[in-house]
This record gives sequence, structure tokens and C-alpha cells, in this order.
Amino acid sequence: MTTTTPPVAAGTQDTGSPTTRASRVRTRLSSRTATLVAIVIAVVWTIPTFGLFVSSLRPENQIKTTGWWTFFRDPEFTLQNYQDVLFGQASGSGQLANYFVNSLVITLPSVLFPLAFAAMAAYALAWINFRGRDLVYIGIFALQIVPLQMALVPLLSFFSRGVSLGGVTLMPAWNLDGAQNFAQVWFAHTCFALPFAVYLLHNFVSQLPRDLMEAARVDGATHPKIFRTIVLPLIAPALAAFGIFQFLWVWNDLLVALIFAGGSDVTAPLTVRLAELAGTRGNEWQRLTAGAFVSIVVPLIVFLSLQRFFVRGLLAGSVKG
Repeated sequence: MTTTTPPVAAGTQDTGSPTTRASRVRTRLSSRTATLVAIVIAVVWTIPTFGLFVSSLRPENQIKTTGWWTFFRDPEFTLQNYQDVLFGQASGSGQLANYFVNSLVITLPSVLFPLAFAAMAAYALAWINFRGRDLVYIGIFALQIVPLQMALVPLLSFFSRGVSLGGVTLMPAWNLDGAQNFAQVWFAHTCFALPFAVYLLHNFVSQLPRDLMEAARVDGATHPKIFRTIVLPLIAPALAAFGIFQFLWVWNDLLVALIFAGGSDVTAPLTVRLAELAGTRGNEWQRLTAGAFVSIVVPLIVFLSLQRFFVRGLLAGSVKG
């Protein structure tokens, strides 16, 4: 006995097909209701930042007596708060310009080092056959579950005492002072970022077309040349996506910076100084708001300038074809 599938009526579609479901999702997300909801969420999310900016421009007497929303009723603004915060005396509540530079010096290498090492490691784990490759990848993947706080004490011991084995010093102690303490922060942030970076980039590198790699090898290209001329351009969105995550994490970090660089004003970043302002001068709201807005300017610029790469990096590899 045979059965026949009833024909689909004209003008209708198979509602169970993935293409139909995806088209319905796209239609709903592009509707007026979805657009209105997105606008409302964006406005609500932006209000605190806008209020912080307005407060940073108000005089001290107004910010301490009235809310920031009263600015529009009696508009009065000043740049004195930013002048005091950025270029104030060392004994005062300002001079954030030096800490701002320290944050840049800490953040940029802490982003570039993990990107470089993770990209090379991801390529090696994806396209170079060697013994124990899968075990290495599993070990790197497992390191993501290790809390950052558990590694702080071993790192401090490593920096202060070095590494010895059987009475032989394999790595001397890091007797660093002054500006050289930046190396400790770079090393710590690089170690903490590498497991996730390798895992993320490996997913992108492993999805590159095998035919492309084989064609390059047939043409005589070595692994360094393939990595430099083929892999890096293709995984640029993934590199940008991780770079944004890492930049925001390091720039806003207080724990690692306070432990490894917070003991010296020469190397302390902006977050450490803001924490000091909040702890010792919590009543100087006009300077706290100005300092907080200064600290978010650079992350905003980085995110807005690289957001197209960020979106491409998030979507890359999610669909095929």
C-alpha cells in the first residue's frame, strides 16, 4: 500500500522548513514593533551615560544640591571639573592625565600580545599535525574555567621569587621598579587572556576552506607564509572582535592593575586613581563624574570605530554557504 503526500496549495509555503523559519524571524526582527523596542532599550541604556556627562559639566554647587535633569531648566556649565581632574596638583584630586597615559601603556600591549600568540597557536592547532595536538587543545580549553583570583598568588610568587628546580634557578625574580612594573601587568593579562583567545580564534581558523590551504601548499607556500598572507586577512573580523573584548576588559580592570601596578603612582592606571578618588573624596562628585567620563571616552571610541568588525566577527562562522 502506497501513500502520497498531498500537494502544497498555491501561494503557501512549508512552515516547517528552516528557510521559512529564518525568514519569519527576520521579518519579526525588522518589524516596526521590534524597531521601537530596540530604540526604547537604546534610550534607557544611554540615559545613565548622558546623565554622567551632564553632571560632569555642572558647577559644584549645583551638582551637590540638584539632580542632573534640572540642568535643562537652568543651564549652566563649566569645564573647571575636567581641568581639575586632568591637570590638578599631585596633592589634590586631579592629575588624571598621567594615569590616563598609564592605562594606554598597559592596555595596548595587553591586547596585542594575546592576539599575536593566540593567532599563531590557533593556526598551529588547526592546520599543523603534531603529536599531542588534541591534548594541548583540550588543556587550553580547560584553562578557561580557572578563576583569575586563583592565579594571582602563584603569579606574585613567580614575580617575587622566580622559578627554581633542584637548586638551579630557571627564571630569576622580577626585581622591577618604576616604569618597568608594566611588564608584570602585561604578562598577567596575557596569561589570563590566552585560553579564551586561542579557543575563539581556533574555531575561526579551523573553518577555513581546506582546498585553499592545500592549493597554497602545492604552490610551495610554507606555514609562515600561509599564516601571514591567507589566514590573517581571513580572520581579521575575529581578531577585531576579541581585540575589542580584551581592550574593554583591560581598560576597566581594577583587580590586576591594583595588585601588580597599583602600588606606584608611576605605573598605576586610571581605574586605580578613580578608586582612590571615590574612597578618599567621595563628596567631590563633580570631579568623580568628570573622571568617570574621561575613563569611558576611549572605550567608546574603540567600540564605535570597530563595531562593524565586531559584528562580522560575531557572525563569522555561524552560517555556511
